[in-house]
Amino acid sequence: MSPRTNESTPEGEPGERSIATPEGAASEAATPGATTSEADAPEATASEVTASEAATPETAVAPAPAPGPASDTVAVADERAAAVRRVSTSARRWRAAQLTFCAASLAVALTAGAVVLGAVRDDSGGPVASAAAGYSPQLLASGDLDASITSLQAHLRAQPKDYGGWATLGLAYVEQARTQGDPSRYPQAQQALDRSLKLRPDNDPALAGRAALAAARHDFTDALKYADAALKQNPYSERALSSRIDALVELGRYADASKAADLADSRRPGIPVFTRYAYVRELRGDVKTARRVLEQALDSATTRGDISYVATALGQLAWNQGEYADALTYYARALAADDAYLPALEGRARTQAAQGDRAAAIRSMELVVERYPLPQPLVELGELYEARGQKGDAQKARAQYALVNAWVSLARAGGVNADLDTALAAADHGDRTTALKAARAEWDRRHTVHTADALAWALHVNGRDAEALPYARKATATGYRNASFLYHRGMIERATGHEKEARTSLKAALDLNAGFSPLGARAAREALGAAK
Repeated sequence: MSPRTNESTPEGEPGERSIATPEGAASEAATPGATTSEADAPEATASEVTASEAATPETAVAPAPAPGPASDTVAVADERAAAVRRVSTSARRWRAAQLTFCAASLAVALTAGAVVLGAVRDDSGGPVASAAAGYSPQLLASGDLDASITSLQAHLRAQPKDYGGWATLGLAYVEQARTQGDPSRYPQAQQALDRSLKLRPDNDPALAGRAALAAARHDFTDALKYADAALKQNPYSERALSSRIDALVELGRYADASKAADLADSRRPGIPVFTRYAYVRELRGDVKTARRVLEQALDSATTRGDISYVATALGQLAWNQGEYADALTYYARALAADDAYLPALEGRARTQAAQGDRAAAIRSMELVVERYPLPQPLVELGELYEARGQKGDAQKARAQYALVNAWVSLARAGGVNADLDTALAAADHGDRTTALKAARAEWDRRHTVHTADALAWALHVNGRDAEALPYARKATATGYRNASFLYHRGMIERATGHEKEARTSLKAALDLNAGFSPLGARAAREALGAAK
């Protein structure tokens, strides 16, 4: 998934000076790039908010009551929304079979979880604009997402015709789903955005919100459609410009994504655009420019959220290049701004593991998955347990992999396409047939380097290496520097008898990032040793 914008970043004025284009950076020739991993999204912590809603074509959705004494219905909604976090917290006590059963139960609970808490009706007239600037997207810049949502809910109970407020609430739910790993917020986001569009058709904030929601659900065709629709209404919409870049990257249209990044940089320079601009450069192998742009973005960041977001992006960039000391420095800066910023905690754990400090890495990653139970950190924690190999670690690892299945069930119930997550996790730690089916389905939807890599690896673990090799080559052909891709290619080359090429690919993976995976790096070293 492409790196997501910090949705709380206030939009700048058209014509603001770009920092992504000095020294001709924005006019350099474009080459195709690649897409990023699922674990690269910028997110911040937030406590849970009571906000379960439902809509019908005739009736608007009422915002949920603010936290406090509530009815039994609200309590049930809260219980469902918190389920995935309870599953993660309980992982160390449950057997894998129990977790698998829980996944199905949670999915059923989530599907039935749209509880009507009381519809708001207002027969006084048509839609109204936001009653106060405080209910514009700038509201989300406060850093306290839950407080912003509570304030919006209260405002919309008083002003139910405020289409701008509904659009902002929808975007806030999208961000809440991301920050809490809670896909149940996505249907609520859709309801709020639909309400906004019903009140004022074609209003650009709601269209841009639909683009962000579609991208979060991995429906990148719709994300591009809604981003284009929003830009037709407002060519300077920062949110729509950002979502358009994301969609083009995730659809594998890398040259178009580069052009879109240049356009966004010229129209609405600011941190959301700068980070995407840098990412597109990284995908093309231009790490130097990516780092320069991110450093300039960090220098211009003023809010805690922006500092944590950009510093974490710099940490991830450094980690990808095997620059662990620099990565830890950037993660420390992110955590100095927000000591609970989970992507930075995850990156720090990953870097600690790469440096050989497995005990610290496990402690850090356990903290992450207790609060942020998404597939990549769950898999990474499981692999850390496997690599440690102490008594009971194999069972602990299986519990983490089972939790991936739980999250996938929840995500699908929330309208998220989770085939890429399924393929990557199942290929190494699940059912190989399921991995291949999911990888093929994702490749049918979009041709990106990540889907090529996932399909290559799924074919490999199913013993179909001759079919896998062309996809492994596609995954590594764009200039994007990714040690996991090189490792997968090397193992597939080895399986197909291309010994010389295999040694080159495996050595390149370890030279780039010797700690790219607790188990993968070990397998790469063993394969190189056997080839000598």
